[in-house]
Amino acid sequence: MRRPPLKSTVAMHMREHASIYLFIIVLFLMGVIFGAIVVNSLNFSQKQDLYYYLTQFFGQVSKGEFASANDMFQQSYFHNLKYVGFMWVLGISIIGLPIILILLFLKGVVVGFTVGFLVNQMGWQGFLLSFVSVMPQNFIVIPAFIVMGVVSVSFSLKMVRNQFIKRMHEPIFPMIIRYTFVMVIISVFLLASASLEAYVSPVVMKQVIELMKN
Repeated sequence: MRRPPLKSTVAMHMREHASIYLFIIVLFLMGVIFGAIVVNSLNFSQKQDLYYYLTQFFGQVSKGEFASANDMFQQSYFHNLKYVGFMWVLGISIIGLPIILILLFLKGVVVGFTVGFLVNQMGWQGFLLSFVSVMPQNFIVIPAFIVMGVVSVSFSLKMVRNQFIKRMHEPIFPMIIRYTFVMVIISVFLLASASLEAYVSPVVMKQVIELMKN
């Protein structure tokens, strides 16, 4: 039989998992909001300490004193790859479902806190810095994590059904192959996000910081 085209496969996947996508996107946005709220709950001393380290970092960036692009690429890529790989393992594990959801929520918290702190301390300049330093790679990473989260949750639910509802039994090996294939595709997209973070963001950040000083 002729395989359906990629566009049809993606559309079918979205329709089948629309409810899970909605749930995970809402969960992630709740994490972002929670992260932004945490910024406002910090006391003055904590904000000052964080802002001091932040200004030190931006000072190093403006002088070009940051890690080499290749080191940043490897660190970014393997960090995100481990995150995705951990979700893959949790999806195979029946008890891993709640941990997948917690990981996605925490990712939202980190993004919300980072952007919220920059805006809270630096106003529109902080928003501009977050836009060039945090957002470019996250435009790829966040959708990749959401897709991996949806696929992992879906796989985990299928494992539960196979385990406890015998009449809904589905061969496990083809399921694992499809599941692993999705992780491989997402890993390729993470290469693009790591490239942005390592080779593009530092250059743009340096230019923005110099512009803000003038």
